[in-house]
Amino acid sequence: MEKRFFVIAGPSGVGKNTIADLLVKHKYGVYSVSMTTREKRKDEVEGKDYFFVSLEEFKKNIVLGNFLEYTNYNDNYYGTLKNFVLNNISNGYNVIAVLESQGALNIKKNFPSTITIFIIPPSFKELERRLRGRNTDSEEIIRKRLDSAKEEIRNKDKYDYVIVNASLDKTLNEIEDIIDKSNENM
Repeated sequence: MEKRFFVIAGPSGVGKNTIADLLVKHKYGVYSVSMTTREKRKDEVEGKDYFFVSLEEFKKNIVLGNFLEYTNYNDNYYGTLKNFVLNNISNGYNVIAVLESQGALNIKKNFPSTITIFIIPPSFKELERRLRGRNTDSEEIIRKRLDSAKEEIRNKDKYDYVIVNASLDKTLNEIEDIIDKSNENM
């Protein structure tokens, strides 16, 4: 049975990757690994978190048509690999992607059957606390991420679902229910 593509988006620091990791762990789907030109963080694993490539290699993949979508976010490119997503869906696996907002909206426009889920923080102050608590970004990057978050939240109504991540367990249960109901309605 064919499954679905679920895209989780939201501002940096709302818990998108944690949520996706738990969905995969609970066997709700396989994780879609994006390609990026962003610098690898110390705790990230090549091929699990992202495929980290040079700008030249990323642009080569654009020319070859290897992306379902790609975008430039905070001066780095991110792209969703077409073959990975389509092969897994046709083989009976839900695919769960964590994308920045523009990529999520592009996917929805190009592949309307995609289910988009936008995660928001309980407050902007909490979002800033989470970003600073990661201790991974410079002050300049944190400011850029907070500025981007304001714009992203303004577009939340363009998604199929909007969920406030105040409690990880509650958020996870809500998304698992969305996935279950979406697969029942196919």
